[in-house]
Amino acid sequence: MKTHPFYYIFSLLLFTQIGFAQIFEDPEIKKMITEVKAENLENTVRKLVSFGTRHTLSDTKSKTKGIGAAQKWVQSEFEKYALASNGRLTTKIDYFTVKADTKRILTDTKVANVMAILEGTDPTDDRVLIVSGHLDSRVSDVMNTKSDAPGANDDGSGVAAVMELAKIMSKRSFPMTIVFVAVTGEEQGLYGARHLAEFAKESKWNVIAMLNNDMIGNSLSSGTNLRDNTQVRIFSETIPYLETEEEAKMRKATNRDNDSPSRLLARYIKTVTEQYVDQLKVKLVYRNDRFLRGGDHTPFSQNGFTAVRFCEMNENFDHQHQDLRTENEIIYGDLPEFMDFDYLRKNTCSNLATMANLAWSPKPPVNVGIEVKGLSNSSTLIWSAPEGKSQYGYQVLMRETSSAHWGKTFFVKDTKAEINYSKDNYFFAVQTIDSLGHASLPIFPIPIR
Repeated sequence: MKTHPFYYIFSLLLFTQIGFAQIFEDPEIKKMITEVKAENLENTVRKLVSFGTRHTLSDTKSKTKGIGAAQKWVQSEFEKYALASNGRLTTKIDYFTVKADTKRILTDTKVANVMAILEGTDPTDDRVLIVSGHLDSRVSDVMNTKSDAPGANDDGSGVAAVMELAKIMSKRSFPMTIVFVAVTGEEQGLYGARHLAEFAKESKWNVIAMLNNDMIGNSLSSGTNLRDNTQVRIFSETIPYLETEEEAKMRKATNRDNDSPSRLLARYIKTVTEQYVDQLKVKLVYRNDRFLRGGDHTPFSQNGFTAVRFCEMNENFDHQHQDLRTENEIIYGDLPEFMDFDYLRKNTCSNLATMANLAWSPKPPVNVGIEVKGLSNSSTLIWSAPEGKSQYGYQVLMRETSSAHWGKTFFVKDTKAEINYSKDNYFFAVQTIDSLGHASLPIFPIPIR
């Protein structure tokens, strides 16, 4: 467990039972962020590009070319990180068979995800965090397994981020388990992510968050030539894919269409990123993914898990899903020279700050409710303390119904908060917090009478 000193700053004076938010900064997280290096990320991306193509159906026998060689290299790097983990980080190449689907998998094919699992130190904490990028790449023809498909940004950037996270985080201890994974089969139909999501569900993993990183290293858009390395998009589903009849009824009754678990995670990412990562703002995008497109977080959402996608602010389609060529003086292809590695660094830091805060956080409050016993222009929230790691207190988050993000935060020590704002005009949520500011995911309250 962590040994760094107790550290926090009051932003405003506390009142008797409830006060405005305290500002907490964990010096260990700030130190970890300084360890993320743009040059390391660039070296990883260039190594991934050196395998020629990483198409899901490419060579698995060669030691230097194709998806098989890339998978073995990623695992070898994970094994190096494991040496500094005191035996807590274990690695494997998880092979499975994808049945022919007549579209992008023509025959039964053995596919594999490369995983590194950092075991939690608390045997009573069954929570799991998953972070992913996809290892496979493609050119214009999704079935072309032979031509060079560098896949520098799509998705060498995501895999490089996952590897950098594993290297840095495996040197620390966390109560819960963290899974770092480079999935395969994304371009052929999200097969690697679907395999892992279904395995997690069958194994009853308590996955509290899945962060998918797909194309997070380009800052220049095609067509408009706009450059923006100060924003990153977080995509999150509005209404959960899996929702019981009772959950749907409660969602409609409380108007929480904009407060799905994934949307609450997206806001959490925004809060933490803008606290810890300089010159990076989170843009909340209110859809599961880009228009009519998908990513590796989608199978997790479809299996009932809380999942989001990190994606660069501006996509450059000259360097995405393109054969390597030059036409009309335009160079096409997903090559490293078109990436912004400092932007990739910042997006990796966003993942790191989010994961470290969550991995060190207490469990969320339980039985979170908002009183509706009578009409009132104030709001009373009640909850119960969670089991496990002791908490320093709780934060009640509040925003106007038209607002994208939380506008006010109230700190309380008790399991009840009486707030002089009307539940007719505001949404609320409650999270547990420890003395270093590590906060659980927020819980949206249900009506109690």
